[in-house]
Amino acid sequence: MRILVFSHRADVRESIVTAVGRRPATDLERVDYVEASTVADVIAEMDAGELDLAILDGEAQPTGGIGLTRQLKNEITDCPPIVVAVRRKDDRWLATWSQADAVLVHPLDPLTAAETVADLLRAKRVPVVNG
Repeated sequence: MRILVFSHRADVRESIVTAVGRRPATDLERVDYVEASTVADVIAEMDAGELDLAILDGEAQPTGGIGLTRQLKNEITDCPPIVVAVRRKDDRWLATWSQADAVLVHPLDPLTAAETVADLLRAKRVPVVNG
């Protein structure tokens, strides 16, 4: 499984990777992280179509993960699930506006972060049955 982690700050990317861990749940395989520090890197990785999930820093500069999430959700067919990490609980509504699949609030709680990511990864791999 491949997860993209975006922030212009290396310490924020590291805190996200540390909180989620290399294996967010025992029933999931090991996670490989792809780190991105620019919007161009995020778009290139998303366009490649090999990501299972993305975690974007809502406070990234100069373009934050909230606006970027909305752009990606509206422009990419079969966009992978996106988690937005925000600094303030009050910013959760912005992440919801962005069409994020989930929201995490800094400081990240490792149990909540891993559980949130695991739930999204499980949902992504379950095939939809029509009828």
